[in-house]
Amino acid sequence: MTTIKDVAEKAKVAISTASYVLNGIDKVSPKTKARVLKAAQELNYQKNGFAVDLKKTKTNTIALLLDDLAGPFYSVLVKGVQDIVTEHGYGLVACSAIGGDRSTAVKYLKERRADGCIVFANNISDDLIKNVTQRNYPMVLLDRNLDCTSTIKVEVDNRGGASGAVEYLISKGHKDIAYISGPKESYNSQQRFEGYREALKKHHIPFRDIWVINGKFTKEGGELATKLLLAQQEKPTAVFYGNDEMAIGGMYAMKKAGMKLPDEMSVIGFDDILEAKYTNPQLTTIKQPKYELGALAAHLIFKVLENKECTQSSRLFTELLERESVKDL
Repeated sequence: MTTIKDVAEKAKVAISTASYVLNGIDKVSPKTKARVLKAAQELNYQKNGFAVDLKKTKTNTIALLLDDLAGPFYSVLVKGVQDIVTEHGYGLVACSAIGGDRSTAVKYLKERRADGCIVFANNISDDLIKNVTQRNYPMVLLDRNLDCTSTIKVEVDNRGGASGAVEYLISKGHKDIAYISGPKESYNSQQRFEGYREALKKHHIPFRDIWVINGKFTKEGGELATKLLLAQQEKPTAVFYGNDEMAIGGMYAMKKAGMKLPDEMSVIGFDDILEAKYTNPQLTTIKQPKYELGALAAHLIFKVLENKECTQSSRLFTELLERESVKDL
């Protein structure tokens, strides 16, 4: 196993200098830091997070790595994972990937601080995941398009769900349909956008790029994107929001602009967070199997840990929940 001494020798620095760099302590010049990091990468150095724990090899914990720990979607997902993990007598550690390479999530992954890992974070790189799983580390990827045979994949049919949302709007007579998207790097957002375009194409409805605006999967982003949409001379009759949080922010913006919903604008969301049925009007949305997604991921992790037969790839499906926010034209 490569040691910090090996890294220091290759980088031609003192062991203390290498230690500062590899532990994220800003006490060395950028040039020296780059040299140490390059040496560590070339030697495939991995910090041992349990060196002080008598080289313990089993932790009885599962790590859940998320883009963010905040937000109503994640709470239900975490509950699904937690219930299965607890049944097996294990502990669950949920980590945020905010901060990228310096995040707690990345440290847990690099140092393999848990017996297995469930990853639902777009800002953890494909290269890091491949590097870790090459060393026989149990990992389940949620909603991620990565060609890596050493991982288990669980995916929700985001494309089909989005297509179904637009099909529903079309069935209500809508042809001028806008889409408020999530972040460009989000695989979920990409799939929902493809579903949106697929439904328009199927019904020979022209795609209008000006009606596709990034709302960043947040209420604030949805509000701002909706303001930009409403400022345009030509307006749609319906808006498909890539998640419910953006839809709620968008409905707020519409009401502030004096619009009556759904009389003047129809709205449909995606996820079915708890708040969706408490909006006025109640939000029509595409329900994601959030709890089931977490529970299945945890179930599969334990199959791998127990060396039992395991499905390499699984898909869960969505459901349309018809409430009050879409009007018949």
